[in-house]
Amino acid sequence: MTHIRVRIGALGLALLAGLAAPPALAAENPAAAPTVEEQRLDRAAPQEILARSGFDTVAPEFARALGRTRSYAQAERLIERQGSRLWQRAVDRAQGRGPAGGDLSRDDDRPLYWARLGMTREVRQWQPEFGLTEARRAKLLAALERTSRGQDSIRYPHSGSRSATKDKSAAASTAGSKKVKRILVTGFDPFTLDRDVRISNPSGATALALDGTVIRTADGPARIETAVFPVRWQDFADGTVERTLRAHLPHVDLFTTVSQGRVGRIDIERTNGAWRGGFPDNENLSRTETVPVTDPASQPQWTTTTLPYKDIVAADTGRFPVYDNTSVTEIPAGGTDPVVRPEGPTAGSTARAGGGGNYLSNEIAYRATLLRDRLGLAGSLPGGHVHTPVLEFGTGNTDPASGTVTDAQFVQNRLDIIAQVRSILTVAADAGE
Repeated sequence: MTHIRVRIGALGLALLAGLAAPPALAAENPAAAPTVEEQRLDRAAPQEILARSGFDTVAPEFARALGRTRSYAQAERLIERQGSRLWQRAVDRAQGRGPAGGDLSRDDDRPLYWARLGMTREVRQWQPEFGLTEARRAKLLAALERTSRGQDSIRYPHSGSRSATKDKSAAASTAGSKKVKRILVTGFDPFTLDRDVRISNPSGATALALDGTVIRTADGPARIETAVFPVRWQDFADGTVERTLRAHLPHVDLFTTVSQGRVGRIDIERTNGAWRGGFPDNENLSRTETVPVTDPASQPQWTTTTLPYKDIVAADTGRFPVYDNTSVTEIPAGGTDPVVRPEGPTAGSTARAGGGGNYLSNEIAYRATLLRDRLGLAGSLPGGHVHTPVLEFGTGNTDPASGTVTDAQFVQNRLDIIAQVRSILTVAADAGE
């Protein structure tokens, strides 16, 4: 009996030890530290942006729900649902539906960005009792990124609905139309946040403002669908652009990637280059190399816009002047040093910068137009890149350390950019008639 009691006692201690210790699988695959992007979340400006939009509750509520999951399958379903809900909440706020949640302007893209980072940080540091391998955690993070960026909810009237609210407005706008044109637009997260953590990206704001909306063209209504992309080299190398766009390009009538460009002007970028110039991304990582794509043996050094740039430049689309930007930087055939070519690349040259530079704005334009060409759509699908003006704060609010997160001129600048991109899309859609 004594022997049995000792064995039972030993078993009890072992069980207690097992309950007290984290699962072996979780111990072998500890949660990662917050990323560089996620670490910025605790600064004063992001916290103020979240509080003044009502998005400060997103991550805490998500963390509580995540903690209640008891299996990987439950967690996967929760993350996809919550990611989609965050995207729709940001779209609804930008388009005036539902409560504003605070005094921050509804057109602001930053609450979505910072709320998403709060959610990814929770997933990255989560240690569930059922254990989580590194590969499965990465899959959950990918699902959260995809759903909270609208990348998996691009749907046009013929292919299903995204939400009751959006469908009702779309149905009212497109009722009686034989054919609804389809326009696809992409935007970006804020970037250069170590220079000024208050930064907003007008391309992301435009995506939120236009998602699911209808514009009137000469041939009738056109439905706009949008998605937002991260400012991270690795995501692009992993194929996020191609995964998002491939299924849709054969079925749309027009597409444009949009990003923030130069101060005080809009550029329609004529040529895109196959080169990464190394400027640090939102993770403070740098890449200097040929743009990595599938089948590199058939990869061209340059791709070109098929947007109707002449019509766009000639039209009165808004406050900012619009340019047909033809300049590139190349290494000429047989040469070794980069040369700026104001009129575009010369035969046999190697790309060093497209019209939109050699950062991720050039890369998304290159990838989207290369995909267009590889799908055999170059002769039939208008598509390219639009660079918006830099979104500037008002006079006297230029010091990140002492300035406020918003001001009247900042908001007006963003609203004007959104309106002008909408007008450019209308001109581009009309030009195809």
